[in-house]
Amino acid sequence: MGRGRRIGGAPAYGYTVNGDFTVMSRMDLLPDAGQVLSLRQALYRAGRDYKGGVTALAHDMVLENDALQKKLKLDEERRWLNPDELEDVIRLTGSPLLLDALMRPASAVWYQPEPVAATQDALKSVGKLLTETGEFVSGMHNGAADGVWELHEVALLEKQGNDIIRAVLGIMAGARLAMEDRANG
Repeated sequence: MGRGRRIGGAPAYGYTVNGDFTVMSRMDLLPDAGQVLSLRQALYRAGRDYKGGVTALAHDMVLENDALQKKLKLDEERRWLNPDELEDVIRLTGSPLLLDALMRPASAVWYQPEPVAATQDALKSVGKLLTETGEFVSGMHNGAADGVWELHEVALLEKQGNDIIRAVLGIMAGARLAMEDRANG
């Protein structure tokens, strides 16, 4: 056994990386990725963000860790998730970025019913969100007078629009739930 520095009674062995990280490094390959990701990037991010990382996700999916690592790797074109595995990744991670990436090509919006009490405060909150989005759109209107929209402007507009839709649908689900509880109660 080699010599190592002891930490709390256990030897600590390590190494120093000089230069670029290797494939096995834990360096995040999508630093500051932003809100709009491709499907491949969103799958990678969902795996990394899963509690315990890709290793825990592979365990929960009953897959070999190496196989899932390769299928989620950003630059691996030979291996893809099969439909059942993709369904498992979506179900287990519940990643909003992954759901956005899946729906974007169809110009669709995903919605996960999370009932919110349809109170006066909730309605005011949606009103505030609408006001903020209106101000944002008004500000972009001046910049887009020539009809040229930048990718980051469209991405931000889509995100805010989706947030509004989700907030309103949440209040609608909450109102329906309250009505049904009253009818059954």
